[in-house]
Amino acid sequence: MVRRISRREFLRICTGATAGIGLLTALEPTIVNTLAQAAEGKPPVIWLQGSGCSGCSVSLLNTVSPSIEKVLLDIISLKYHNTLMASTGAKAYNFLAEMADKYAGQFVLVVEGGISTAAGGAYCYIAETEDEREISMLEALKHFGSKAAAVVAAGSCASFGGIPGAAPNPTGVVGVWEIIKDRPVVNIGCCPMHPDDFLGTLVYMLKYDDIPELDEYNRPKMFFPDIIHVGCPRCGYFARGIFAKNPGDEGCLAFVGCKGMVARARCHQRQWNNGTNWCIAAGAPCQACSEPTFPDECSPLYGRYRVSD
Repeated sequence: MVRRISRREFLRICTGATAGIGLLTALEPTIVNTLAQAAEGKPPVIWLQGSGCSGCSVSLLNTVSPSIEKVLLDIISLKYHNTLMASTGAKAYNFLAEMADKYAGQFVLVVEGGISTAAGGAYCYIAETEDEREISMLEALKHFGSKAAAVVAAGSCASFGGIPGAAPNPTGVVGVWEIIKDRPVVNIGCCPMHPDDFLGTLVYMLKYDDIPELDEYNRPKMFFPDIIHVGCPRCGYFARGIFAKNPGDEGCLAFVGCKGMVARARCHQRQWNNGTNWCIAAGAPCQACSEPTFPDECSPLYGRYRVSD
């Protein structure tokens, strides 16, 4: 029998997990039980993709504990994901509409990619009906978002516009929470999102039938609690005034474009690709991709950032 954990203990595990003891490894019994219940009839997941690169889907596919095979085939009730599913065209859209109606008010809507609003959403079509009417991402979000129990914006593009919403932004890309106002929207920042942050949030929502505590940008506080600078392994260089002149040099990377002093995330703890590495450990400056200011106000990517002054 799997031991039940309290909400307090769940949050403690989420905020304390490191790359050495991964979040999903620590929570695996809870994840398996909770998502298995979802597969047996609890709220399913519908995943829409807008203006983006599918990088957040790729990031999720890299989850290892539990494996993505177990998540997709044995555990999670993923009803629609146009990159992963076999059907296409009107058949796929009909199934999407059928699932949204069947589970109205119950399903979690996951959105990946920004929402194009210019020209009535005409810059991003994601589906087609049997009478060959094109469905824009903007229309789909409004329609299916109104039927969802809650909405999760997966990655910086869906959360805040991200790279597709960079200036001059001719397609008018915005984040999901600027469109959906009558449902809870949880923003999972970073480009791409970390699979631990996404699955941890989803498990919390399914287990407690509630959304986790959010910060001022609707990000779960348990995954976005502090700025990266606080836990950066190069922070000691900053305190001693030792600054790198080029990416990869010894020293703090603040003068070569690092935005770790404004980026709220835990990349330094969980790292990426199953705890293999992360930007600063690879010698590259943090670009604050977790923030709503990314990428416009985080420019220049390389060069002294204003927060360093």
